[in-house]
Order: sequence, then C-alpha cells, then structure tokens
Amino acid sequence: MKCIIIEDELPAQRVLKNYIDKLPDLDLAASFQSALEANSMLQTATVDVVFLDINLPDISGIQYIKTLSNPPAIVMTTAYHEHAVASFELDTICDYLVKPFSFERFLKAVNKIRKHSVAIAPKAVPKANSETLFLNVDKTLHKIEIGTILYIESDKNYVTVATENGKFSYLDSLKNWVEKLPDSKFAQIHKSYIINYTKIDKMQGNIVYIKDERVPVGRVYKSALKKKMKLA
Repeated sequence: MKCIIIEDELPAQRVLKNYIDKLPDLDLAASFQSALEANSMLQTATVDVVFLDINLPDISGIQYIKTLSNPPAIVMTTAYHEHAVASFELDTICDYLVKPFSFERFLKAVNKIRKHSVAIAPKAVPKANSETLFLNVDKTLHKIEIGTILYIESDKNYVTVATENGKFSYLDSLKNWVEKLPDSKFAQIHKSYIINYTKIDKMQGNIVYIKDERVPVGRVYKSALKKKMKLA
C-alpha cells in the first residue's frame, strides 16, 4: 500500500517512518509538514493511506479531509483524545492514534485498513501486454504504448518514464511499475531502474546501453537479467 505522512512534528514523523519501514507491504511515498504541502500530490497521484496529524499549520487535518472529493484511507494521529469523536464522524477515517502510540497499536490500525481494502478491492487485473496506458503528467493525460518504453527511473518520490518519443516525470513509485509491466519485456535491474530488456543494445560490466542511454545494473539483479536475456 502506498502511503504518505502529513505531520508537522519531525520526531513524530520519525516514529511513523520507523514503524512503516517494519512493514514490507507499506510503501512510504513522501512526508510533509503541512496539508498544503501534500495537496498537489494528493490531487495528482494515487495514495492508499495517509497518516494525518490533526493539529497542522494553516488548516487542520480534519478540515483538510473535508476539502478532498475522493480521499484515501486516513489514519489520524494526535496528542489529544477529545478529537476522536469528531474524527470518526468522517467515513474515510479508518482509525485514530493517540500519541505516543506503540508499534502494536500502529499495526492494529494498518490491519484494519488491509481488511477494509480487501473487502472493497476489485478483481485483480492482469499485467498489460504491449498495449497502451495513460500517464497523468501536469494534469495532462499522455497516451503511451508500452512497447515504446525504454526504461523507468525512480528518484525519491518521482519516476521518469523514458520512451522512444520522450520522457515523462511525475509522482509515482517504481513498485507500481513493477506490478503493471509485463515480465515478457521488462525487468527491474536496479533499486532505481526498470528496463525494457528487448531494447538493450549492449551490456558492458554492470552497465546496459539502451538508445545511447547508460543504465546501471545492480549486483543482486544481474543474474536474473542474464536469464531473461538468455545469457546465463
């Protein structure tokens, strides 16, 4: 599940990051110190869970949720018990954590979201196969033929999709691309790169060349890449 943190206190952010790191199915996309900082991401990128403080600068967490037309699952965090009743009046809020909270209590909240997600999740969709998809970049939908993708590069909270016709950068995670691309053409070769291995021109050491672009190959991925290239 892709998640973000909106929390103005850095010590509280660090606690949440530590807890999130312990759960392999939670993917922290970004951390923000105000709802306004997070707003552009929530308007353009898909997020499954928001860990949201109530007492924030400019606009409170509860007030901000009311501005979202299609909010993700929300876990409220605060030091004040009295906000709990107001929080649970909003359907999108799945749980309420009172600081300081333990990892056990945090895990209980995450499990509640998992249970909710399974209950409403649509049937699994098979990976795309040489079809097309649309990228929402700067509020514009770009039609991309999957077969023209050369590689996808991850840089913190952004990915760059390099195609034969140009590059597109936007808020997303590499993990999402691993799940959507067909294994018959694509492989993750580095913690920050997925490539279309049918487009490889040459490979020298730990570097592959695709249309004059140099892409690094991580040591742990090299053997699997060679098998796909039928070199092992």
